Amino acid sequence: MPRYAYEGDAATDICSTVTYTLKPFERALIPCGFSLAIPAGYGGFVLPRSGLASKHGVTVLNAPGLIDSNYRGEICVSLINLDPNNAFTINPGDRIAQLAIMQTPRISYSPVDYLEDSVRGTGGFGSSGIATHSTR
Repeated sequence: MPRYAYEGDAATDICSTVTYTLKPFERALIPCGFSLAIPAGYGGFVLPRSGLASKHGVTVLNAPGLIDSNYRGEICVSLINLDPNNAFTINPGDRIAQLAIMQTPRISYSPVDYLEDSVRGTGGFGSSGIATHSTR
Protein backbone atom coordinates (compact mmCIF):
# COMPACT_ATOMS: atom_id res chain seq x y z
CA MET A 1 0.00 0.00 0.00
CA PRO A 2 1.19 3.55 -0.59
CA ARG A 3 2.64 5.10 2.56
CA TYR A 4 4.35 8.26 3.70
CA ALA A 5 8.04 7.91 4.53
CA TYR A 6 8.10 10.89 6.93
CA GLU A 7 5.64 13.05 8.81
CA GLY A 8 4.89 16.09 6.66
CA ASP A 9 5.55 14.39 3.29
CA ALA A 10 3.35 15.66 0.47
CA ALA A 11 3.20 12.32 -1.35
CA THR A 12 3.21 8.62 -0.55
CA ASP A 13 5.81 6.19 -1.84
CA ILE A 14 4.60 3.46 -4.17
CA CYS A 15 6.46 0.20 -4.63
CA SER A 16 7.10 -2.39 -7.30
CA THR A 17 5.63 -5.88 -7.06
CA VAL A 18 8.04 -7.40 -9.59
CA THR A 19 11.71 -7.87 -10.32
CA TYR A 20 12.70 -6.11 -13.52
CA THR A 21 16.01 -4.89 -14.93
CA LEU A 22 15.79 -1.68 -16.94
CA LYS A 23 18.56 -1.57 -19.51
CA PRO A 24 20.02 1.83 -20.52
CA PHE A 25 17.32 3.91 -22.25
CA GLU A 26 14.73 1.15 -21.76
CA ARG A 27 11.22 1.92 -20.54
CA ALA A 28 8.82 -0.46 -18.81
CA LEU A 29 5.43 -0.44 -17.13
CA ILE A 30 5.98 -1.63 -13.55
CA PRO A 31 2.97 -2.96 -11.59
CA CYS A 32 2.47 -1.74 -8.03
CA GLY A 33 -0.10 -4.27 -6.79
CA PHE A 34 -2.97 -2.04 -5.72
CA SER A 35 -5.98 -0.18 -7.05
CA LEU A 36 -7.73 2.77 -5.49
CA ALA A 37 -10.85 4.90 -5.80
CA ILE A 38 -9.83 8.55 -5.91
CA PRO A 39 -12.75 10.80 -4.96
CA ALA A 40 -14.41 12.85 -7.70
CA GLY A 41 -12.80 16.28 -7.89
CA TYR A 42 -9.34 14.86 -7.18
CA GLY A 43 -6.60 13.28 -9.26
CA GLY A 44 -3.61 11.10 -8.49
CA PHE A 45 -0.27 12.41 -9.74
CA VAL A 46 2.58 9.90 -10.08
CA LEU A 47 5.92 11.63 -9.57
CA PRO A 48 9.56 10.51 -9.82
CA ARG A 49 11.58 9.76 -6.70
CA SER A 50 14.41 12.27 -6.62
CA GLY A 51 17.00 9.76 -5.39
CA LEU A 52 16.31 7.31 -8.24
CA ALA A 53 16.52 10.12 -10.77
CA SER A 54 19.66 11.81 -9.44
CA LYS A 55 21.63 8.70 -8.44
CA HIS A 56 20.56 6.22 -11.13
CA GLY A 57 18.87 8.16 -13.97
CA VAL A 58 15.60 6.28 -13.42
CA THR A 59 12.49 8.46 -13.67
CA VAL A 60 8.78 8.40 -14.43
CA LEU A 61 8.46 8.56 -18.21
CA ASN A 62 5.28 10.64 -18.37
CA ALA A 63 5.88 12.67 -15.21
CA PRO A 64 3.60 13.48 -13.73
CA GLY A 65 1.49 10.49 -14.60
CA LEU A 66 -2.20 11.18 -14.04
CA ILE A 67 -4.69 8.81 -12.40
CA ASP A 68 -8.26 10.01 -13.00
CA SER A 69 -10.89 9.60 -10.28
CA ASN A 70 -12.90 7.15 -12.42
CA TYR A 71 -9.96 4.72 -13.02
CA ARG A 72 -10.23 1.47 -11.08
CA GLY A 73 -7.43 -0.71 -12.49
CA GLU A 74 -4.09 -1.64 -10.98
CA ILE A 75 -1.69 1.25 -10.50
CA CYS A 76 1.41 0.83 -12.66
CA VAL A 77 4.32 3.20 -13.18
CA SER A 78 5.94 3.88 -16.53
CA LEU A 79 9.66 4.07 -15.74
CA ILE A 80 12.63 4.85 -17.98
CA ASN A 81 16.34 4.37 -17.35
CA LEU A 82 18.13 7.42 -18.75
CA ASP A 83 21.57 6.21 -17.69
CA PRO A 84 23.52 5.60 -20.92
CA ASN A 85 25.74 2.86 -19.45
CA ASN A 86 24.22 1.09 -16.47
CA ALA A 87 21.19 -1.16 -16.12
CA PHE A 88 19.04 -0.71 -13.01
CA THR A 89 17.29 -3.60 -11.26
CA ILE A 90 13.98 -3.09 -9.50
CA ASN A 91 12.86 -5.63 -6.90
CA PRO A 92 9.52 -6.27 -5.19
CA GLY A 93 9.04 -3.73 -2.41
CA ASP A 94 11.40 -1.14 -3.95
CA ARG A 95 9.99 2.39 -3.82
CA ILE A 96 9.81 3.43 -7.47
CA ALA A 97 7.64 6.58 -7.51
CA GLN A 98 5.51 8.88 -5.40
CA LEU A 99 1.77 9.44 -5.48
CA ALA A 100 0.20 12.79 -4.62
CA ILE A 101 -3.57 13.16 -4.49
CA MET A 102 -4.58 16.72 -5.38
CA GLN A 103 -7.79 18.59 -5.89
CA THR A 104 -8.65 19.09 -9.57
CA PRO A 105 -11.52 21.53 -9.94
CA ARG A 106 -13.73 21.13 -12.98
CA ILE A 107 -13.48 24.22 -15.15
CA SER A 108 -14.91 25.35 -18.44
CA TYR A 109 -13.15 27.02 -21.35
CA SER A 110 -14.53 29.98 -23.27
CA PRO A 111 -13.18 31.49 -26.47
CA VAL A 112 -12.25 35.19 -26.19
CA ASP A 113 -10.91 37.82 -28.56
CA TYR A 114 -8.18 39.00 -26.17
CA LEU A 115 -6.62 38.28 -22.77
CA GLU A 116 -5.94 40.79 -20.03
CA ASP A 117 -2.33 41.95 -19.85
CA SER A 118 0.03 40.61 -17.20
CA VAL A 119 3.58 41.41 -16.11
CA ARG A 120 4.85 38.29 -17.87
CA GLY A 121 2.81 38.81 -21.01
CA THR A 122 3.66 36.31 -23.75
CA GLY A 123 7.13 35.50 -22.36
CA GLY A 124 7.47 31.72 -22.52
CA PHE A 125 10.29 29.26 -22.00
CA GLY A 126 13.33 30.96 -20.44
CA SER A 127 11.62 34.34 -20.20
CA SER A 128 12.66 34.87 -16.58
CA GLY A 129 16.37 34.33 -17.35
CA ILE A 130 19.01 32.58 -15.29
CA ALA A 131 19.55 33.31 -11.60
CA THR A 132 22.56 35.49 -10.88
CA HIS A 133 22.34 35.41 -7.09
CA SER A 134 25.48 35.65 -5.01
CA THR A 135 26.34 32.59 -2.87
CA ARG A 136 27.81 34.69 -0.05
